[in-house]
Amino acid sequence: MKVEKLVDIIGADFYTGVPDSQLKALCNYLMDRYGIDPHHHVIAANEGNCTALAAGYHLATGKVPVVYMQNSGEGNIINPVASLLNDKVYAIPMIFIVGWRGEPGIHDEPQHIYQGEVTVKLLEDMGIETFIIGKETTDEEVAVAMQNFRKTLDAGKDVAFIIRKGSLTDAPSVKYENSNTMQREEIIQHIVKVSGEDPIVSTTGKASRELFETRVANDQSHKYDFLTVGSMGHSSSIALGVAINKPDQKIWCIDGDGAVLMHMGAMAVIGANKPANLVHVVINNGAHETVGGMPTVAATMDVVAIAKACGYPNTVSVDSFEALDKELEKAKITNELSLIEVKCSIGAREDLGRPTTTAIENKNNFMDYLSGI
Repeated sequence: MKVEKLVDIIGADFYTGVPDSQLKALCNYLMDRYGIDPHHHVIAANEGNCTALAAGYHLATGKVPVVYMQNSGEGNIINPVASLLNDKVYAIPMIFIVGWRGEPGIHDEPQHIYQGEVTVKLLEDMGIETFIIGKETTDEEVAVAMQNFRKTLDAGKDVAFIIRKGSLTDAPSVKYENSNTMQREEIIQHIVKVSGEDPIVSTTGKASRELFETRVANDQSHKYDFLTVGSMGHSSSIALGVAINKPDQKIWCIDGDGAVLMHMGAMAVIGANKPANLVHVVINNGAHETVGGMPTVAATMDVVAIAKACGYPNTVSVDSFEALDKELEKAKITNELSLIEVKCSIGAREDLGRPTTTAIENKNNFMDYLSGI
């Protein structure tokens, strides 16, 4: 189905969401048509944030908004859907567009398998009426579904289009770039060199893939690393839990700007606890690059000032490898919580691979390593 046709059938003029690779056609269409425009299109920090923002739009305009997301974001919308939108509360109508990662029968990464199995059930359990769009779904079928949805929306209830892999086509080409010069994979190589045999917790997406391949290239064990392949935004909290319970061991967290934004409250908790053995490295390219490159607000956000306000005693931003190496070496020997923001370009190798170990193997190897240090 052509993405423009889907947008026409829905007939909404406000979209907010968190980008998803399965919805790349829609994301590129919205960026091409609106860019980032608070009256028509906002990329929010997480899916619950999107839902509340869309609720505010409805309260102010009386119109029905659209929230787009990967199905992994369903967990983030449960609270606002159940306690804000529901027709037993405020009866706020909303259209969700959900990318179906891990659909049963379709090969996908391990973090998407169970989420894919429960995607439709979770929506229906929340009282959200669903319609699935696949490659063979016709425009007429979608139009009929939308017509039926309007009755549901008029009753103050919510609906969702679930998008199967490859179902949306004819997206405009959009180029995402910034003026930074350092590449993330090389940044990770520098972190690995300085961290030595210290444990590393890495964030969702290409960062963990690049960390895995760095170990392969160095002929190193993967036991040093916990790859947070799912659960976006929680790697820093995982690292905090490890650091608190291994106080004599330096722990490193390789984080991303989109992940930091998604659950920024984690920084306040880390800053309040001040684990002296934790180094929090935020690689900031101002983009949700792993799922297509759409922008985050972190490009114009002062990460260092936020970290300092949260209680991090050592905070710094770098935009060169010379400065990065200096700050990594300093953090290695400093007996205080540190945050290093690294300004990063957008882009990765076309042939970037994926971890060849299973998630369970990764966990067991990491735990075995931690138990011995």
